[in-house]
Amino acid sequence: MSKLSDQILNELLEMGDSERAKHSQGFFKTGSGEYGAGDIFIGIRVPQLRALVKRYKQASKKDALDLLHSKYHEVRLTALFFLVNIYQHADSSSKHQIYKDYLNNIPYINNWDLVDSSALQIVGHYLFDKDRSPLVTLAKSEDLWERRVAIISTYYFIRQYEFQDTVNLAEIMLHDKEDLIQKAVGWMLREVGNKSRSTEESFLKKHYQTMPRTMLRYAIEKFPEERRQAYLKGEF
Repeated sequence: MSKLSDQILNELLEMGDSERAKHSQGFFKTGSGEYGAGDIFIGIRVPQLRALVKRYKQASKKDALDLLHSKYHEVRLTALFFLVNIYQHADSSSKHQIYKDYLNNIPYINNWDLVDSSALQIVGHYLFDKDRSPLVTLAKSEDLWERRVAIISTYYFIRQYEFQDTVNLAEIMLHDKEDLIQKAVGWMLREVGNKSRSTEESFLKKHYQTMPRTMLRYAIEKFPEERRQAYLKGEF
């Protein structure tokens, strides 16, 4: 590790709260056989992490990647906050390298908050004006986090009123067994609906009878109650 990344790590360790860490261990499902099995928490709130990132504006991509390899969850989250900030101020060549580094380090981006705090800002942004087939590859991966990166990255496209990639990936992951993917797909479909209800409903009417209930519930969460109940009861 560099001198600066080591300094940041030590500061983060000093900020820890054992009671908060214990709560986080349960909230993020770190028990044996759970999606976050083995993850270790220090016990630091997200606003504290973001405040630290603002103070260390001189942190480099190397510092961020050093921190991303930490065994501590909040250190990895801090690393991703750094990486997003660095990406946003980088030139096109550096953005390309950060995108590649991000994909190469998905094994360390291994919980839903880590993905959700960075995938759309880096992967989604980078691929917006490029070939998006890498998302299909990620969506078909056996790795849970690669699949979540794929669908969450399309949030960037949704914000630009482009929905087809979300719909395509939702169909690929329609019968995914993982709860975290079902929730993510449902969430992204809901976001599509916030921009274009007709696009979301076109997808739902085709698939609502076979898609996982968790996915469906997330997708229709903001629907008027009568219409939401119609989908849940299969009355279309």
